[in-house]
Amino acid sequence: MRIRDDRAHDEPEINLVPLIDVILVLIIFFVITTTFDMRSTLQLQLPSASEQPGDPDTRALSVLINADGRYFVGDQEVLHTDVDSLKQAIAQVAGEDRNRPVLLRADARTRHQAVVTAYDALGQLGFRRISIATAPEPQQ
Repeated sequence: MRIRDDRAHDEPEINLVPLIDVILVLIIFFVITTTFDMRSTLQLQLPSASEQPGDPDTRALSVLINADGRYFVGDQEVLHTDVDSLKQAIAQVAGEDRNRPVLLRADARTRHQAVVTAYDALGQLGFRRISIATAPEPQQ
């Protein structure tokens, strides 16, 4: 009696299920351990000015402009750099409160046109209490 050996006819295959499981666990690990702090990703170098204490207002609307001229209103990035997109983002974050103070934080290396565009958008929306954030001058 002849016993057949079926192992010779088996096709080799690669099982991808364990690989997918490992990749999914790694993705979950990296998503959980990643910090989503907006301030850590924005490297702003503020222009310097003389030290004069101001009134820190906790409800001030924050408009940031990085060195590349990209805008950030509150914690949201504005995708387009035109005035209309910036106005829409500011109006969405600020709501109807036009007496709210605005803190404009622009990088010292940013183009002047980006700051003027932010001023233009804030002025068209009716904001009048606009402050510019600066860093203290270095002591000599």
